[in-house]
Amino acid sequence: MNTITGTTGLTALLGSPVSHSISPLMHNEAFRLLGIDSVYLCFDVTEETLEEAVRGLRACRIRGFNLTMPLKNRIVPLLDDLSPEARLIGAVNTVVVDPDGRMTGYNTDGIGFVRSARDAGHDITGKKLVLMGAGGAATAICAQAALSGAAEIHQFVRSQSRFRDRAEALIRTINDTLPCRACLHDNEDTETLAQVLGGSDMLINATSVGMAPDTGTSILPDPSVLHPGLTVADIIYNPRRTLLLRQAEDAGCAVFNGMYMLLYQGAEAFRLWTGQEMPVEEIRMKYFR
Repeated sequence: MNTITGTTGLTALLGSPVSHSISPLMHNEAFRLLGIDSVYLCFDVTEETLEEAVRGLRACRIRGFNLTMPLKNRIVPLLDDLSPEARLIGAVNTVVVDPDGRMTGYNTDGIGFVRSARDAGHDITGKKLVLMGAGGAATAICAQAALSGAAEIHQFVRSQSRFRDRAEALIRTINDTLPCRACLHDNEDTETLAQVLGGSDMLINATSVGMAPDTGTSILPDPSVLHPGLTVADIIYNPRRTLLLRQAEDAGCAVFNGMYMLLYQGAEAFRLWTGQEMPVEEIRMKYFR
């Protein structure tokens, strides 16, 4: 257990709910292993209390913090600067606070997903992907998948989503600047979803559908659209086997969840805060088996 002293630095996770998160276990163990005098805590912060919380954390000279959905988008106007990737994505999951209080936003979700896919034996290079959702994580995955060489990305978004304009802008940017072909579809268009899934390599649920405590829900109204040649990824890690992943396993699909995405996006955040590499293998063996 880390000893808290008068010089201990603070890092944190902001969101609601956050009580289920394993991020404190992972970061605090990394601090201990490397002898870094810092601690990582969780704070229950909502969209309504985010601005007030950020003012307080800045005043307290926090070293950095993570954010969960939907705060990843809400934080952007409260920051002093954004990394190039965060500016492209329009969402932030990691904030670094300079000694003078200046806050810079980064997004490590996309690289976390790509590394977790590789860890599970699935390289997205040259592959056709179906992505469900338009929130911060979905946007990060879409951008990073295109940058990492995906051949096609079909993103399905609710017609009334408040993030639809941002999704449309990102799709245009990908098509204008990268060799990846990207398309946006209505989430309600189940006929197109079934057709696209039939020729796709991977389905990615980047929404909160199926996350605890609502574990009886699935992003797919009709699981018969799944087929054995499809890999199904769910960025949710609580529960580890969502209803979607159980449906996919029943259909003969390879599956993986968001546990290693959490590990790798956390490792990148750790590097940004400390300048040191997280001891990933030790953390994996202790908390991600």
